[in-house]
Amino acid sequence: MEKKQGKVFLIGAGPGDPGLLTLKGKEYLSQAEVVVYDRLADPHILAYARPEAELIYVGKASSRHTLKQPEINALLVKLASDGKLVARLKGGDSFVFGRGGEEALELQKAGLPFEFVPGITSAIAVPEYAGIPVTHRHVATSFAVITGHEDPTKGPSSINWQGLATSVDTLVFLMGVENLQHITSELIAHGRPAATPAALIRWGTHPEQQTLVTTLGRAYDDVQAAHLKPPAIFIVGEVVKLRTELAWFEKKPLFGKTVVVTRARAQASQLTKQLTAAGAKVLEVPAIKLAPPANYAPLDQALQNLSSYQWLIFTSANGVDAFFKRLGLMQLDARALAGCLLAAIGSGTAAALKKYGLHADVVPATYQAEDLARALQPHLQPGATVLLPRAAVARSVLPDTLQKWGARVTVVPVYQTVQDDSAKFELLNALQNKTVDYITFTSSSTVTNFLELIDRQTQLLNNVQLAVIGPITGATCAQAGLKVSITAREYTIHGLVSALIESKYNLSTQRRD
Repeated sequence: MEKKQGKVFLIGAGPGDPGLLTLKGKEYLSQAEVVVYDRLADPHILAYARPEAELIYVGKASSRHTLKQPEINALLVKLASDGKLVARLKGGDSFVFGRGGEEALELQKAGLPFEFVPGITSAIAVPEYAGIPVTHRHVATSFAVITGHEDPTKGPSSINWQGLATSVDTLVFLMGVENLQHITSELIAHGRPAATPAALIRWGTHPEQQTLVTTLGRAYDDVQAAHLKPPAIFIVGEVVKLRTELAWFEKKPLFGKTVVVTRARAQASQLTKQLTAAGAKVLEVPAIKLAPPANYAPLDQALQNLSSYQWLIFTSANGVDAFFKRLGLMQLDARALAGCLLAAIGSGTAAALKKYGLHADVVPATYQAEDLARALQPHLQPGATVLLPRAAVARSVLPDTLQKWGARVTVVPVYQTVQDDSAKFELLNALQNKTVDYITFTSSSTVTNFLELIDRQTQLLNNVQLAVIGPITGATCAQAGLKVSITAREYTIHGLVSALIESKYNLSTQRRD
């Protein structure tokens, strides 16, 4: 049998923001059998890898290397020689101080195929996220990217300090924090005025981004006073002054805030995306995960007799997806619902139905079980048959109310929620270090399971604002002795994010007053 041919994709992961990974990078990453990744490659990017892919961390921090570069080279050669499809994920771009060329040369020597996927370099993207263009008409027509890692004790420098100091408008030093005193001294000594505007940007493009505006002469002392550590870039030039007008990233409404998302990981993406778009750092700590019901028999029986139901009522998007997944496994589709009227508890659930080409006949103006029952009342005839597929554990108010009005209601579990402790350590560490600003709850089950996740150490929640999607979830918090600070007026993910933004705005206004 012919041996499988391996290959290495050297992928630039971009400067940090996962959204800056290229489409081609994402495509190749999703195909790889093995992912070899660096320290500065954002962990969220790894979510694009195949679930079964082997992940190998080879990150290098200053003076602390998981593997030395020759060992990384040898690892790539071995993996490709073994017939593996490898994604070599590197921060920024592989050719901008990323040593991608060195790795590719080793592969070439071994006769192994490789392909480069360019990434967005931090040399341009990080200043841009800080509102600092590297070029600007009438201000800067040239820029240079320089390593900040050159050892000042090695002897004669390979850097043309004279040319940089006097001939290039904008200077961008990558990884230059530890050598900052040497860098600034050399530039000043070779003719760059000490008053030249400068900035140090730490964790650029990340929600933790910090920007220190200074001058070339003051930079070292200011950075020491601010206790800024790597990773960071240092930029020198008149373009730094434009930050006053062009800063945008740090002005996002939730910038600088850390928000815990407790939704099941599979359902967290929409909330995470909206929070991230608002500038928040999101810590996904699923308190629950979705699991099949303990017994499919009641659901299967109902699916085989769908024609006997006049109404099909959904109370969550999860319920919609679980219902149609099971329907498909039984070799059925939406045609089986012919003649059946549909009701959805809210806009999110109605949107989930639309994915299957279905329109909800009834959607209440406000999204609680009580509201859905009232919205249904005018449409229900005595003896109306109703199928209610939902979570195994849920409030009884909806079926009880409909039955009181004369409907014949069949409740079938389509999924159950169980505790997810996969991120327990990360959560406890964040709470103990007091780095969490908000915790969001989107259901009563996220509340109860979250309390188990933190071993009911509610004192850890002091100085943390709790935000809930609606009053039912809020009532569950109150029953558990938890104080809710924020309740969404619209009981949707968008409504929850809007409530967080409004809360921060109101708090900021109060502080100014």
